[in-house]
Amino acid sequence: MSTVAHRSLYEINTRVVLRELGTQLGRKAAFDDIPDAYLDAIAAKGFDYVWMLGVWTTGPMGREVSRTQSDWREGYRQDLADFTDDDICGSPFAIRKYEAHPDFGGEAALARLRQRLKSRGIGLFLDFVPNHVALDHPWVDEHPEFLMAGTEEALQREPQNYIRRKTASGDRIFAHGRDPYFPGWADTIQLDYRHPGLRTAMAGIIADLATRCDGLRCDMAMLELPEQVARIWGQYSPQGHTVEPFWAKAIRAVKSVRPDFLFMAEVYWDLEWPLMGEGFDFTYDKRLYDGVRDRDVRAIRGHFCADAHFQAKSARFLENHDEPRALAVWPGPEYESAAILTYLIPGLRFFHEGQFEGRTHRANNHLSRRLNESANGEIAAFYNRLMPVVDRPIFRTGTFALVGCNPAWWGNDSCEQFIAWSWCAPGMNPILVVVNFSDRWGQCYAREFHEHLPHAMLRFTDLTGTAVYDRDGSDIGARGLYLDMPPWGYHVFEITRL
Repeated sequence: MSTVAHRSLYEINTRVVLRELGTQLGRKAAFDDIPDAYLDAIAAKGFDYVWMLGVWTTGPMGREVSRTQSDWREGYRQDLADFTDDDICGSPFAIRKYEAHPDFGGEAALARLRQRLKSRGIGLFLDFVPNHVALDHPWVDEHPEFLMAGTEEALQREPQNYIRRKTASGDRIFAHGRDPYFPGWADTIQLDYRHPGLRTAMAGIIADLATRCDGLRCDMAMLELPEQVARIWGQYSPQGHTVEPFWAKAIRAVKSVRPDFLFMAEVYWDLEWPLMGEGFDFTYDKRLYDGVRDRDVRAIRGHFCADAHFQAKSARFLENHDEPRALAVWPGPEYESAAILTYLIPGLRFFHEGQFEGRTHRANNHLSRRLNESANGEIAAFYNRLMPVVDRPIFRTGTFALVGCNPAWWGNDSCEQFIAWSWCAPGMNPILVVVNFSDRWGQCYAREFHEHLPHAMLRFTDLTGTAVYDRDGSDIGARGLYLDMPPWGYHVFEITRL
C-alpha cells in the first residue's frame, strides 16, 4: 500500500455490483466471485484503497421498513422506475451486526478479498456507522441503556422521530437515528453517546474492525462531537450521564497498534477542522463540491487558499453514493474542468464506481439493483487520459501552490474566471494547471508559478491533451504566461527546459 502524501480511493456499491455479477453467473455472487480482472483494472488506475460499501449484516426489520415507507418508495421509483419489492434490500446503514453478510460469503470471503487487494498494493476500507443501529440490533434486548430513550409524550408529538419496541424488559420507546435537520431514519435507533458503556462498546467495535480492514469510512461522524450530542439530545441523560469526547480516544487506541490505519469522516456543517483535530486522516470536502457544483470561481479559489494541512486531509469527490451522479450535475463541457479542479489538488482523490463509465443515474441505497446504462465513450476516454496524470509522483508527493492570474489587458476582467495552481517537487518537472471555469472565452497572464524557472526556452506540454507551446522563460518571468482559453477550457502543463 502506498505511503505517499496524496492518495486515491475507489468506492464500490457491494450489493449492486454483486447482484450484477450474479446475473452474469446465473446464481448469487459472493466476494470470491469478483474476477481478478476487475481488481486488476482498479489497480491499473493507481488506486491505493477500495471502499466496499455495505458489506455488513442488516436485518429483516430494516428491509421491511424500506419496503413500507411510501415516500421512500417514491424515491426508489425515481432511481429505478421498474423496481420491485425483491429489489429492496434495506439500507446498508441500518446495521444489525458488524459481520460480513452471509449472502456475500461471510467473514472468510471478506478476508480473502482483502488479501487479493493487498497483493495488488490496495488497502480495504469498510463502513463504520457510529450514530445508530438497526431496529433489530441485539442491543435492543441486551443493552437498551445504550440506546436513546424517548417518552410517550415525545412519541405522540414527533411520531416520525420515535418508535415503540418490544424488548426483553418490556415495551420501550426509542429515538430514531437522525440528522437534526431532517426526520428520523425510520429503520434505525439512535445511540446515546452520553452513556460511558456505549462509548466503550463502540470503541471496541472500531478496534475489532481495524483487524479486518485498512481504513474506515465513518458515517455522519460530526454527530458524535460532544457539542453536537448536547445540542441535539441534551448535555445529560435521564440517568445523569454526561456527554464526553469519543473520537480522539477511540482513534488513538487504534493508531497505537496500527499507525497506518486510516479514518475518513463523512462530515457537513463546516465541521471538518474539529474532526481533523480529533484524529481523522481525511474528511469529506463538501465545501469544494458545492463550489464546483455552483460554478463559483471565487469560492473555489478561496478554498484553495486553505491551510496545507487542511488541504492534505480533505477527501475530494465529484460524486458518491449520496450525491447525484457527476454527469447529472455537470452535463455539458464543464464536466472535465470540474474533474480537473477536484482531482489535481492535494488530499484524498475519491472516485465512485460507475463514474469512469459516465453513469447518470445513482444507485438507490435501499435497492440491490440499478438502471442498466451503456458506457459513455467520451467520459471513459477522458478518465483514461486523467488517471495516469493523477497517479504521477508529483501529484502524490509534490508541493501545491495557488497561482495568480492577472488581466491580459486593461479592462479585461475575464482573468477572474481562471483558477491556476502549480505542483513542484525536487528532481521532477514542474506542473502548471489552469482552468477557465466559465461559459465564456477568457484571457489572462498566469504569474509566479515557479520560483526557479530558468531564463531559457521552455516547453509547455499538456498532459491531458495535444497542446505543446514553446515560450521564452525570461518573458514569462517578466509578464507571466499568456493564456487565451475557451469556455470550460483547461491545461495541465508539464514544463521542461529546451
